[in-house]
Amino acid sequence: MCQVDEEYNGLLESPVASSATKKCNKCKETTAALVLKPGESLCRGCFKEHFVHKFRAMLGKNRIIFPGEKVLLAVSGGSSSCAMLNQVQEGLGQNAHKKLRFKPGIVYIDEGCLLGQSTEKRQKTMAQINSLFKMTGFPHHIIPLEMVLNLPPSVLEPVHLATDDPAGSYKEAVDHFMQSSPVHSVDPRVDRSELSALTDGTNPQHIAEAQTQTLQELFSRVKTLTAKEDLLHTLRRHLLVSTARTEGYSKLMLGENCTRLAVKLLANIALGRGAQLAVDTAFCDPRYGDIVAVKPMRDYTAKEISLYNYMWNVPYVFIPSLETKTADKSSIQRLTESFVVKLQVDFPSTVSTIYRTGEKLQTASVTEDIERAPLKCLFCMCTLDTALGETSAFQATLISEQLSNVGTTPMQASLRPDTQTKCGAPCDQQDGEEHCQAQAVCCSHKGGDSMNLESLLCYSCQQTVKDMTSVEFLPQYIMSEAQRRNRRSQIRHEISEFLLTEDSDSPSIKADS
Repeated sequence: MCQVDEEYNGLLESPVASSATKKCNKCKETTAALVLKPGESLCRGCFKEHFVHKFRAMLGKNRIIFPGEKVLLAVSGGSSSCAMLNQVQEGLGQNAHKKLRFKPGIVYIDEGCLLGQSTEKRQKTMAQINSLFKMTGFPHHIIPLEMVLNLPPSVLEPVHLATDDPAGSYKEAVDHFMQSSPVHSVDPRVDRSELSALTDGTNPQHIAEAQTQTLQELFSRVKTLTAKEDLLHTLRRHLLVSTARTEGYSKLMLGENCTRLAVKLLANIALGRGAQLAVDTAFCDPRYGDIVAVKPMRDYTAKEISLYNYMWNVPYVFIPSLETKTADKSSIQRLTESFVVKLQVDFPSTVSTIYRTGEKLQTASVTEDIERAPLKCLFCMCTLDTALGETSAFQATLISEQLSNVGTTPMQASLRPDTQTKCGAPCDQQDGEEHCQAQAVCCSHKGGDSMNLESLLCYSCQQTVKDMTSVEFLPQYIMSEAQRRNRRSQIRHEISEFLLTEDSDSPSIKADS
């Protein structure tokens, strides 16, 4: 091989055509303006058509959003969510070829309190976001993260709606929409005078200083950046779902792109969320029941979005986060992102390969499995993956963890498989079940709030709680729901002898009656 260049004197080297002389691979006429990936060069017109078609096709083929339905767009101010907002705005325009038929609203969550920003800095950022939203004419809501402390416990209760025939109901919704508005399309815009009323009470000055201090104290009790990001993601999602329910929205539209989902897939595996991969990376996330989260930007790479925003001047606002200016090894999420992005530079198919692998995890029974699962995680609302047998990999992981640690703490002792009570809560007493029955309340209530929570969390969320020095500053709605679930578990244990199970002998029941 080393003599090839000497024998042919460089004749094998083929000149690489300059991007200025390349023709568009689609129309074959106009000079290419950009290169999405090797072998795919597009002009400006074809690239915009490709970008718009991908967004409409993602919404059209899934048929999740019905005509006339209210959809809440979660916009963080970044490039991906602002590109999503731009696509919705153009899809509802008068000159759109195939108009979108839903009624959009926008929500932005201000997380400046976690970054130690002053009130003036937060007001400046919110003013930029407010001016960006006003240009769309859509109703919008700007909500500080401190409002998560005022959420009701009902936000953690999924509300399941009966859907017998989704395809038939979608066709009926389309027919009803066309009959009610045969000429004019949905105009979601509101008067400028009404927009100010939608954002009242969301100014940082209206937030009590005690709430800001409580939230800051909560995150100061979290030891690692990995756990902080996971906890922030959980609280942010709870606040989005609560806002959607309060304002009457039935769908929640997120701006997660293909690159972000590829990073999320690998990071979730490292965090122990393998059982939730199908729900976390799917287009439709039905874990909350009445509020369905959708990801219409999941087919776009970060490069595509950046090129589109640059070429068509899509405005967006840079807002720092917990990961801003941190090292690659500061958290599992940050390390995974650095690994995927750097690998993508040398191997352009890295993101698409990870993304397509994640698509294979989708099953037709994702919705049914979530709705039928009796136990849900108190934080992420996914199916509880800790209610397994003694021979499961989860129990083996717990035993290995206990053997690796010198000296067993009460929190670790609460997870021993041989100290589980019938009520499902961990017990740190030697006589486990008998002690639990002898007490007025389950003994897990006397072992501290950490033990109360861990029996109600999935494996990954348990690791987040373990990284907290104290859970006393958790929002009240989480603690109230934990107490309610523990009480229900206790009552169910007390009346377990009188309950009929699926493996009960029906002939004997009839004979007794």
